[in-house]
Amino acid sequence: MAVYSLGGTIAMTTDPTTGGVVPALSAHELLAAVPALETSGISLQVRDFRRLPGASLSFQDLTELSGAIKAELDAGGVEGVVVTQGTDTIEETAFLLDLHHDREQPIIVTGAMRNPTLAGPDGPANLHAAVIAAADPGLRNGGCLVVLGDEIHTARSVRKSHTTSPAAFASPSAGPIGRIAEGRVRMTTALPHRSHPLAEAVRAARVGLYTVTLGDDGALLDLWDGNCDGLVVAAFGVGHVPECLVEGLGKLAAHIPVVLASRIGNGPVLTATYGFPGSEKDLLARGLIGAGDLSPYQARLLLHGLIAQGADRASILEAFATATD
Repeated sequence: MAVYSLGGTIAMTTDPTTGGVVPALSAHELLAAVPALETSGISLQVRDFRRLPGASLSFQDLTELSGAIKAELDAGGVEGVVVTQGTDTIEETAFLLDLHHDREQPIIVTGAMRNPTLAGPDGPANLHAAVIAAADPGLRNGGCLVVLGDEIHTARSVRKSHTTSPAAFASPSAGPIGRIAEGRVRMTTALPHRSHPLAEAVRAARVGLYTVTLGDDGALLDLWDGNCDGLVVAAFGVGHVPECLVEGLGKLAAHIPVVLASRIGNGPVLTATYGFPGSEKDLLARGLIGAGDLSPYQARLLLHGLIAQGADRASILEAFATATD
């Protein structure tokens, strides 16, 4: 079993200068806080990969992590991988890793909501559960999964739903696919269907995220023109925007891929129900690409990966259609 530590709350301790907590604990120190792992019979190979807050992880960090994991799995002798990191970006990290992961061994991402200086830190329990999950043969070919609070979530469905609660992670549209109890995995539903992995990046890409708000006049939308290779629009409800944004979005969609997602993050963008200017039907007819039930953050990651690998518009349309089936 390979354990990669990226930092985050699970690895934080108090900075004597600022009085706040910062990523400081090594991967070995994290494992030392989980004595049950010593008697689990699972051999652990520890990789102290980064010591960053989740908010500071970059595409480069995660690209290098994905490459390191592939090399480790190809070398053999590893049943699964655990990644520990800050919960701010766990749902994005998991989705991004899943987009590129094509090996049968599972990648389990975990973290903590309570840092080790607080009463009842959840990091050790989450790390223990993640290792149990990564070692379970029933999760092979499951791609990248998220384990927190003894629940197993798919990268596609998991959302961080609270800022401080230890039970912050949920899958609103589907629920967890399994749970950890008495030291073993108990599945409640089948493993997720997996799409073909994305190819490696061949170019740099910048993909913006524009969130539509009440009274939006579209002035800020103009700032994206010429400054991004693609754009995701987090629209109202099932895919609606104010009428005054329609012309600008159509103009952008004529020369870069523009993906229409819902800012709600739970439920699909529709395709053919509403017909007023700024409705989903109107925007798709103007060349926007539907995100289906992908969240705006997931849609941005998928679009970024597609543009970075050099995909043309037809390939992008196909990839989103496949990802949202």
